[in-house]
Amino acid sequence: MIRVEKVTKDYTVGQTVVHALRGVSLAIGRGEFLSIAGPSGSGKTTLLNLIGCLDKATSGEIYIAEEPVSGKNRKELALLRRQRLGFVFQSFNLIPVLSAYENVSFALSLLGVDGAELEDRTNGILAEVGLQGMETRLPGELSGGQQQRVAVARALIKEPDVVLADEPTANLDSETGREILELMLALNEKHGTTFVFSTHDRMVMEFGRRLIRLHDGQITADERRES
Repeated sequence: MIRVEKVTKDYTVGQTVVHALRGVSLAIGRGEFLSIAGPSGSGKTTLLNLIGCLDKATSGEIYIAEEPVSGKNRKELALLRRQRLGFVFQSFNLIPVLSAYENVSFALSLLGVDGAELEDRTNGILAEVGLQGMETRLPGELSGGQQQRVAVARALIKEPDVVLADEPTANLDSETGREILELMLALNEKHGTTFVFSTHDRMVMEFGRRLIRLHDGQITADERRES
């Protein structure tokens, strides 16, 4: 599903060059439930942003469904993100003036879906994430866990190949964070969607069926667990 081949990413801060990633290679298969973990500055968010086509590598190549991304222009990258990738962020990133229904349906409307199909799919995914009856509530009227459920629904409604989740439990208490992880694992098992997390939360690491450890921009471990 995803291949990362000898990827480096450098940033210039003043007169200093920061080597965020140093020759990272990684293959992620369809349907995996994988965590990328490491301390602050290890490169985990940088790697997630590169896989999500939100940033460009300094060198190396990333393939999504066998498509190389380095040669794509901004419009082509936006289309790739829209069609193949879903995103869940620690800050939820919901549009505050739109209801739960509107936040989720908007993502689908960008793909040209409308009418009865739009309504059926939106109501269906909101029910699937446990938000039936809350469709008309604004983000400010929802708890943190409910907002993250809206974000998960928004990511999944497009039926993406991959959902990328950057610290998805960071703004949640441990009980709510566990509920969100259990929800995503159930959706992974039901739909076969690949989930990739960036995290320093031990609970997220333990939920993952595979754990990639990063330190100073390099992979130091690749651990697989029994389902």
